[in-house]
Amino acid sequence: MAANRMLKFVTTDRHMPDKRAAEDRRTDFGEIYREFAAERAAEQASRCSQCGVPYCQTHCPLHNNIPDWLRLVAEGRLREAYEVSQATNTFPEICGRICPQDRLCEGNCVIEQSGHGTVTIGAVEKYITDTAFEMGWVPAIRPRAERTESVGIIGAGPGGLAAADVLRRAGVQVTVYDRHDRAGGLMIYGIPGFKLEKDVVMRRNAQLADGGVEFRLNTEVGRDITFDEIRARHDAVIVATGVYKSRELQGDNHDAGGIVRAIDYLTASNRYGLGDDVPGFVSGELNAEGRRVVVIGGGDTAMDCVRTAIRQGASSVRCLYRRDRSNMPGSQREVANAEEEGVEFVWLTAPAGFEAGSQAAMAGGVAVSGVRVQTMRLGEPDATGRQSPEAIEGGDYVEAADLVIKALGFEPEELPTLWSKPELEVTRWGTIKADFRTHATALDGVYAVGDIVRGASLVVWAIRDGREAADAILERFDARQAAPIAAE
Repeated sequence: MAANRMLKFVTTDRHMPDKRAAEDRRTDFGEIYREFAAERAAEQASRCSQCGVPYCQTHCPLHNNIPDWLRLVAEGRLREAYEVSQATNTFPEICGRICPQDRLCEGNCVIEQSGHGTVTIGAVEKYITDTAFEMGWVPAIRPRAERTESVGIIGAGPGGLAAADVLRRAGVQVTVYDRHDRAGGLMIYGIPGFKLEKDVVMRRNAQLADGGVEFRLNTEVGRDITFDEIRARHDAVIVATGVYKSRELQGDNHDAGGIVRAIDYLTASNRYGLGDDVPGFVSGELNAEGRRVVVIGGGDTAMDCVRTAIRQGASSVRCLYRRDRSNMPGSQREVANAEEEGVEFVWLTAPAGFEAGSQAAMAGGVAVSGVRVQTMRLGEPDATGRQSPEAIEGGDYVEAADLVIKALGFEPEELPTLWSKPELEVTRWGTIKADFRTHATALDGVYAVGDIVRGASLVVWAIRDGREAADAILERFDARQAAPIAAE
């Protein structure tokens, strides 16, 4: 009977949840995909081939049991599907919304490779957990027994929160320190609401707090508390700070007014949407309304910026990227969404400097009036195998702009210096050195997870790291408890 509900990819076409019309969604920050109806979710889950070698699972960083919970959804066993999904993923409803499934699970689906169109894994994953919350199936965090050990987690992003969840469920006393006034990291302040509405993250924050996790917000390590003080208070420490230092551009007038960092721009937009007082947004410095916007970069952060600018009412939005469409690192699904909403992509272009004029003086200086654009072509592959962009002589021009947003990626802050801890070993890129499996660093009892180890990466990888580090810490605590017994 169960088999009859599966293998329907031949007779049933692939469908995503209905997407709001571009002219509608470009006016607000609500999520653009509607929720699956129960019947459509079951129908799409039934397309899974239940293949013997589930490449979707292999290519998921968390190795989620995707075929199992797809089968359960197809059979109408949603509560069991949620339990299977939650077993390997701390935040499945978040991953279902923001993971680049086209590059991970869905992109490696067997029926996608056979030409039938991938199973809509991400949409079903989101549907399962949203339904579980609505039905009251998500239990509170209630450890079977409390433990005396405590762990301090520096950073309330996905890696830190995933570790906090695992540790607290095991009864460990957990304190999370974060420089911001809300937990969630880039999920709150970096990712726009049209991809991830903030109440989804806050719901998980509330679950952790209700379960006994202590949040010490507005607390910056190195300013409000020292790293050594945190180590002294806890039996283990996890560093999950992420990477927030923006890569910069040089060239003429690179410091002109109206040239801003992506993180500042997105944070201002998200804070304003949350009802915060944001002077930079109100003044127009970090607001695209009525302005000619140029975003420089081709990753997911650049996509967030261009789509935010559209919603703020920019007069035009262009994205410059030095390679072509097929070589850009951002999700192709996001590019398509951006184009539908009115963003223009200018491929094979790179900034060579900026034009500025005193007629639009800002803060006593000059304001940007354009980007000097150098046209490019793709040459020989570099060490990574990607074709290297080369400048075309005489192919430069000026792209008019009132607001330029730099979305060139992020680098780690110099934590050993900021925290007065030179023995905290880092790589030549400035990321913290940590064991691949346990995530232990050179400092005893200190672990590191997520982007501060990997460099700018995906939320799903941070979740995996946080869960693994938590498991390693629990093993360490259990071994300590067993040692006196063994000695007797």
